[in-house]
Amino acid sequence: MAQKFGGKYSPQAQQSPSAPAAPDHRVKDAAGARANVLFVPAALLGFLSIREGATLMIVGLTASALMLLSAWLTREGLRAEAAYNARAIARRPALPRKIFGSVLIGFAVALASIRSGSPVLAAPAFGIVATALYLVAFGLDPLKNKRMEGIDDFQQDRVARVVDEAEDYLAAMADHISTLKDRALDGRIATFQSIARRMIRTVEEDPRDLTGARKYLGVYLMGARDASAKFADLYKRTGDQSARADYEQLLIDLEQNFAARTDKMLTDDRSDMDIEIKVLRDRLQREGVKPL
Repeated sequence: MAQKFGGKYSPQAQQSPSAPAAPDHRVKDAAGARANVLFVPAALLGFLSIREGATLMIVGLTASALMLLSAWLTREGLRAEAAYNARAIARRPALPRKIFGSVLIGFAVALASIRSGSPVLAAPAFGIVATALYLVAFGLDPLKNKRMEGIDDFQQDRVARVVDEAEDYLAAMADHISTLKDRALDGRIATFQSIARRMIRTVEEDPRDLTGARKYLGVYLMGARDASAKFADLYKRTGDQSARADYEQLLIDLEQNFAARTDKMLTDDRSDMDIEIKVLRDRLQREGVKPL
């Protein structure tokens, strides 16, 4: 199907000159093909099991279902791990998806070996080997919270909770708008996400900024999520261009306010650092030590 592209000199670009340039929002899936390929043997096993007798069919379909669940857990576990690695402060995933996936794949391989005529006593050995190979291929889930030195645990837990909530709001916004299959709107959401995440990273690096950013990362993002849901529902039904223009203006306003607040937090941090340096220099001079 043909795609409509815009550019610097396109009519669409000229109609909304205040809109910032959208980055490439085609984000690489953290799971990748190595997780998706796990769905293939599960589907093949299920297809082949349909032609078997009742007992073997039940065993084969059960193994296929376990493989499918394991593949899904693996994919989600890899995505959760990528999000964990991308953040300075992060809580470990509540559910160790890859570990559960390895256990399920072990049971699935054991059942599949029984379906194929292997001795029942040998099935556990096949399952254990499959689990071990799975863990070697995909690794373990993050098993501890990621923290920064010099910051107390209470502050880091507060930041982690707020950041998790903010990321959920941003993901929900993208999900709602993606149902419209509109590349331009997807790009606008990606632009806003990058600006909002700049604030998130600033808070992660210095949790003292959380007080000033909490309303933005909580109340404002929750409102943006709700507005995205309502707009997507309305636009799918009516194609109302005035509603689209209002929504795009909302995104522009949010981008400007988030960017300005983040710049202010960074400026305040620099001012605090300059004050601390001045105080330290004055103290050194009183002690008779000349700083280099």
